[in-house]
Amino acid sequence: MVVQLDMIQTISIAVVVLFLGQTLRKKISFLEKFCIPAPVIGGIIFAILTLVLRQTGVLTFEMDTTLQRVLMTAFFTTIGFTASLKLLKKGGLQVFLFLGLAIALVALQNVVGVSLAKVFHLDPLIGLSTGSVPMTGGHGTSGAFAPIFENAGAFGATTVAMASATFGLIMGSMIGGPIGKRLIEKHNLAQKSEKKSGNMGITESEDNTEMPKTLIPNHFAVAASQIIFAMGIGTIISIVLQKTGLTFPPYIGAMFAAAIMRNLSDSTKIFEVHMDEIDILGNISLSIFLSMALMGLKLWELADLAVPMLIMLVAQTTLMGLFAYFITFNLMGRDYEAAVLASGHCGFGMGATPNAIANMEVISGKFGAAPRAFFILPLIGSLFIDFANAGIITAFMNFFK
Repeated sequence: MVVQLDMIQTISIAVVVLFLGQTLRKKISFLEKFCIPAPVIGGIIFAILTLVLRQTGVLTFEMDTTLQRVLMTAFFTTIGFTASLKLLKKGGLQVFLFLGLAIALVALQNVVGVSLAKVFHLDPLIGLSTGSVPMTGGHGTSGAFAPIFENAGAFGATTVAMASATFGLIMGSMIGGPIGKRLIEKHNLAQKSEKKSGNMGITESEDNTEMPKTLIPNHFAVAASQIIFAMGIGTIISIVLQKTGLTFPPYIGAMFAAAIMRNLSDSTKIFEVHMDEIDILGNISLSIFLSMALMGLKLWELADLAVPMLIMLVAQTTLMGLFAYFITFNLMGRDYEAAVLASGHCGFGMGATPNAIANMEVISGKFGAAPRAFFILPLIGSLFIDFANAGIITAFMNFFK
């Protein structure tokens, strides 16, 4: 029996799957501890249900995922709006240095993935599906690039990328704390941080006077209009990019359009970009997009790839740990803040920025505040690395397709 769902029915089920994930995350401490996103939880449960129903011959689902691409483009458009050169310059030399390290890690993750794919005689694009696509990129980038890999002939790339992203979320959270703790204790850095105040370097008076942000309804209308406008301009940019003969993700034009709009706003003040509202709309788009992407996972495709994929993911974990311990720590100053950054780098280098923050909060809660680390990492992890990652993935993809 085949159940066909149109695009409205598909997105409606995606919302139900999202709510299921949110409920389970609140009730199961493991999921909350490792910052597993609600769409991932609900989506994987739906994918397992689909697997069982298919393997038992009960029924299969055919879903119209038209709106999935729209939501994906909307989310990455909101990422484009965060790319403020003004903020990047404000961060100083260390922000640029950490961005360089993050980009170097992205390239190494892809080199490791592609190299091991060749060892196992797999499509190099499957290797990319265990590289920076799911590691630094997470589920959002996986959902965007993996279907392109599949269209290029990499059978099972979406399932591999999504499974790898989930693995990365867990392992990035597990190795970050121990690595930071080891660095601090080995180099006797804890005593040097004792005089610093708590709460990420914010003084008590500053923390007490911090007021919650007020969201203005009209700003949502403006923010939504700006997102849609950037998406429209982005289609033109994407058409121009495609004429180069290279393959680009469908959202790349919209990201560039949004980045241009953001920097025009920063430099000219002719119009305002309401980032709080844009972030909320972006999170909504991402949540539903991920729910739809994970609902469509074909878990049966993992059977033949299970052992190679596990070895490739262990290699990625080893790379991340060694990179954070020996490179991030040493190049970021070999001090207490560098150790906290190394811990955080494990979080977003194998998962997402919230995992990185969680790693750093554990370390700073035990040894003392690290205000510089808490400024640098979110700035790179949440804003600029997605641009660099997309460019590097695109370069690898076009070389190996």
